[in-house]
Amino acid sequence: MGGNENIIEGLVGPEGGRLDKALADASGLSRERVKALMSEGRVTLEGKPASQASLKVVPGTAFVIAVPAPAPAEAVAQDIPLKVVFEDEYLIVVDKPAGLVVHPAAGNLDGTLVNALLHHCQGQLSGIGGVARPGIVHRIDKDTSGLLVVAKTDRAHEGLATQFADHSITRAYNAVVAGLPVPLAGTVTGAIARSAVNRKKMALVEDGRGKHAVTHYRTLERLRGAAVVECRLKTGRTHQVRVHMSSIGHALLGDPVYGRTPSTIRPILQRLGFSRQALHAVELGFIHPVKGGMVHFVSPLPDDMRTLIDELRQ
Repeated sequence: MGGNENIIEGLVGPEGGRLDKALADASGLSRERVKALMSEGRVTLEGKPASQASLKVVPGTAFVIAVPAPAPAEAVAQDIPLKVVFEDEYLIVVDKPAGLVVHPAAGNLDGTLVNALLHHCQGQLSGIGGVARPGIVHRIDKDTSGLLVVAKTDRAHEGLATQFADHSITRAYNAVVAGLPVPLAGTVTGAIARSAVNRKKMALVEDGRGKHAVTHYRTLERLRGAAVVECRLKTGRTHQVRVHMSSIGHALLGDPVYGRTPSTIRPILQRLGFSRQALHAVELGFIHPVKGGMVHFVSPLPDDMRTLIDELRQ
């Protein structure tokens, strides 16, 4: 196993059974991908190479899968509509719609925000993110809508990255969550890391593991079986709002990964065709990395979330 790899470590789940299926369930990879990696000598069980897909394994068996990093492909410019909130020669702030992936990756090689930005900015984006992620300083999930800042120059990229690293960026999200939080306002803390059981999920982990994360929340409106909540991030971890709100028993409505929508609300989501986590990046503020001075942006809730809230008011 070489150095340029994504290492997946974990334990075989409680069902055990056939190796390729057990590893697929535990890692989030497909069975065919697992078998291909086994044939390349990239899978070990208890420190020993494993190559037999049909091998029966017992629950709790330790495994390691070394997934080779994909060779980054240069993104191409594509004429995709963008909602530009602010733009100058150093950076651009966009209001991303739900469903738009931020940058190309396996499964989404084009049709992303980066492809749209390359067209809009005529290739003038910071090179720090590499050919696959030019200008990208931070991300929001594909099915989360809202504000995102992108760097056009390396100087702007470095200045923004420093502010994200020291948590001085103002970031707020509006979410529709199941139930009514008690207390109505509070702070959720807990380190976040990739789940050892499902590599596609993030999870709260014990202190000393993962990355420290803090979310301040307050209830904005009580709804029927739900609530509108504002979440202000002191830190910005992957899936932070989704993981933290789920951890206190108030998962986001429509979240397919971290929550189970209440049976009383599920028919409403189905009728509205609402099939994403109800999360919108509503506020973004930072010191302009080149010109100095505070800049601050607010994005109104998109139509699908406003319609959902209206339905739950009745």
